[in-house]
Amino acid sequence: MEFCPKCGAVLIQKRKKYGCPRCTYSTKDKVKLSTSEKIEEKKEVAVVSEKDTQVSPIISETCKECGNEKAFFWTIQTRAGDEAETKFYKCTKCDHTWREYR
Repeated sequence: MEFCPKCGAVLIQKRKKYGCPRCTYSTKDKVKLSTSEKIEEKKEVAVVSEKDTQVSPIISETCKECGNEKAFFWTIQTRAGDEAETKFYKCTKCDHTWREYR
């Protein structure tokens, strides 16, 4: 790209000559137009395993399958809004899941 020596604007083609769109400067020389772009490499995507995303609290609850005394728990409203929510448990050792209604 070339610029006007008088005002600094980018020179453009005007019929057969190149000139400045702001002032009266013009030239018969050919103007070199070139562009460049930097392309950065993509960074690796992190893979998160299912166990890394477990954010449920751990409580003391005995597993009926393996006898482990620790389990994750979470609650979900599975019935009508005026009834109690359902509490789910998942054993930290064998991944056995069970629920409890109250």
